[in-house]
Amino acid sequence: MLRRTCIVLISLLSSFCPLVPAAYLNLTLSGQHPNPEEVAQEVHRRVNASITRRQMLATFQEADSSCLTGNPIDDCWKCDPDWPNNRQRLADCAIGFGQYAVGGKNGEYYIVTDDSDDDAVNPKPGTLRYAVIQAEPLWIVFPRNMLIKLSQELIFNSYKTLDGRGANVHIVGGGCITLQYISNVIIHNIHIHHCYESGEANVRSSPTHYGWRTKSDGDGISIFGSKDIWIDHCSLSHCKDGLIDAVMGSTGITISNNYFAHHNEVMLLGHSDDYLPDSGMQVTIAFNHFGPKLIQRMPRCRRGYIHVVNNDFTQWEMYAIGGSGNPTINSQGNRYTAPSDRNAKEVTKRVDTAEGDWRGWNWRSEGDEMVNGAYFVASGEGVEVKYEKAYSVEPKSAVLIEQLTMHAGTLGVGNRDNNVGMWSTGPNEGGNGLGSDPDYTDDMSGSSTQLSPSSTFTILFFFLSLSCSCVLNLN
Repeated sequence: MLRRTCIVLISLLSSFCPLVPAAYLNLTLSGQHPNPEEVAQEVHRRVNASITRRQMLATFQEADSSCLTGNPIDDCWKCDPDWPNNRQRLADCAIGFGQYAVGGKNGEYYIVTDDSDDDAVNPKPGTLRYAVIQAEPLWIVFPRNMLIKLSQELIFNSYKTLDGRGANVHIVGGGCITLQYISNVIIHNIHIHHCYESGEANVRSSPTHYGWRTKSDGDGISIFGSKDIWIDHCSLSHCKDGLIDAVMGSTGITISNNYFAHHNEVMLLGHSDDYLPDSGMQVTIAFNHFGPKLIQRMPRCRRGYIHVVNNDFTQWEMYAIGGSGNPTINSQGNRYTAPSDRNAKEVTKRVDTAEGDWRGWNWRSEGDEMVNGAYFVASGEGVEVKYEKAYSVEPKSAVLIEQLTMHAGTLGVGNRDNNVGMWSTGPNEGGNGLGSDPDYTDDMSGSSTQLSPSSTFTILFFFLSLSCSCVLNLN
């Protein structure tokens, strides 16, 4: 409560004193890296090391380089042949500003056995809602395909990993995922879609607290005043508001290997132009595929330092990257494919800001591929004229982008790599576990793509059940 009060007071003060530089107010956020350029360089070092390793191993006939993609996140855990029994290794694989997100590492495994969400105040043991509100670190897994229809916002507690590898898990419904004033959350391999407004109800956020929630925005994932967050290999689409929004002093975030589609306002980073604490927001956006039917905000930034690296933007309707409030945008090694509309070729948009004001903003494009007439308008000190309006070129290194983003989105479906783990993602109890309602199908479901049940499912399920028995009996 005290932390929330402080943030509100700072916001009020900034509204009265919008011209006071952030440096004088000492608005450094907890978890903010002192040298963001160093973090950006480390991302490139990790990518280059993975690509070099793949190329070197590929030259030797006897070496098996089939697991290597050059994507440093995937190569970190998928090249372990026994990774299904070493799931928590994933927590060591993040890069960028969210690299310190440990999630539920060193915590117990929690198996979600019940896909219902009937009571947001007193959730049943075995449900996902019961797991995410617990106080202790938990590594949350799914033994079968699930469609979880939320009744209200799913409010997380700190130190949780949502690990959907090996199952086809869909989260839809009221409010979807809320990360508010917490830290250390990993969300991996989950479909999140068809999220709508909810609220005007009591919702539990911990074993000892529940409270009244006003109407939510209907975001897929809402990050509010939180740090050390990593969202990886998820598929997001068809939500009421943003697919991922990060506001109110959130920082230390990596958004990687995701598939975005069929949405208007994709991603918002920053609460408002005048909210000074968001000057400390630091976000890495890497290896994502921005797919069909996206209109704008990939992302839309207010303040902060945003590193957009090695993503594939396959058309937009208005713009790809927008901003206001003087954010730093570092765009490196992306492929921007413009739409056919000749009035929408520009990658960038300065929102509601005169050119005389944004000319000094630090927006730069380095090594990006501009396709079908796309161009990036750079700004800031030292920007050369030739970089101000890049011309369309053939994507000479397009194969690299395809290699790095080829498995973006949820694994195991939509023709992604199906070797995803301990559980079966095939039919169970005569169906796929997701129902047939077309409103609850996203663009990565791959209805005709199913895995065969694993022959080791029963043994592995029993083994993991032993390690989780104490968690299933939580009070």
